[in-house]
Amino acid sequence: MNTGTLYLCATPIGNLEDITYRVVRILGEVDLIAAEDTRNSIKLLNHFEIKTPMTSYHEYNKIEKGKQLVEKMLSGTNIALITDAGTPGISDPGEELVKMAMEAGITVTSVPGAAACITALTASGQATRRFAFEAFLPMEKKERQQILAEMQNETRTMVVYEAPHRLVRTLAELTEVLGDRSVTVCRELTKKHETFLKTTLPEALAYYQENEPRGECVLVIAGKSREEIRKEEIAEFETLSVAEHVQRYLDQGMDRKAAMKAAASDRGVSKREIYQALLGEEE
Repeated sequence: MNTGTLYLCATPIGNLEDITYRVVRILGEVDLIAAEDTRNSIKLLNHFEIKTPMTSYHEYNKIEKGKQLVEKMLSGTNIALITDAGTPGISDPGEELVKMAMEAGITVTSVPGAAACITALTASGQATRRFAFEAFLPMEKKERQQILAEMQNETRTMVVYEAPHRLVRTLAELTEVLGDRSVTVCRELTKKHETFLKTTLPEALAYYQENEPRGECVLVIAGKSREEIRKEEIAEFETLSVAEHVQRYLDQGMDRKAAMKAAASDRGVSKREIYQALLGEEE
């Protein structure tokens, strides 16, 4: 018997018109729909008159239920996976089912559509060529601090999800770590009250401390500019003597000539000046 296929079907993130013809067709043709919240998804299926049976697949049953779904697909059942909103596998338990299906040799195909991260990014006014998707920041304190520390020197545009009741706290933490960084707060994407507020982290924090946040939010944050990184590097180099600077590269395994050349490049001077400075420090 041929195995079934796992279809990752993107559903609207707000506006029902954003569903694709292909998603509607596949949801009607598969044998079973695995939904993150069947109570939420039944509204979508009813709207498009889709009668396919549903089963729940969510964060709290993803391992055990995932095994059951894999067994069904191995026996020939075609299954469509949908999330509450957007593309399955993006910041939701669908990621686990995809891994399990692939390990079992089951065909997995993605049926594209809406994704909040891309919707926000493209309309944010921030740089879009390179970006890092952070999803929801971890709730565990130590892990959260580690991620925030990594974000501090990230040069790509960063995309972060946040719930309205945690937005002020997250903006406060981001402001403390990233400083006066440009951010676009994207709210209620594709819905009637959709808004894009392009400002800075401190200004966004001040605004939402005065105005209660409503609706799911996506924060699109500018990465650290290379000019800013260069200034920090130069400031750090200025705290080192020339000998200490050259020694740093020697400790990395460079020979003396290469170390002097690298130090000269860092400081924006000639290698001869580095050599003269070393002679002066040695005297």
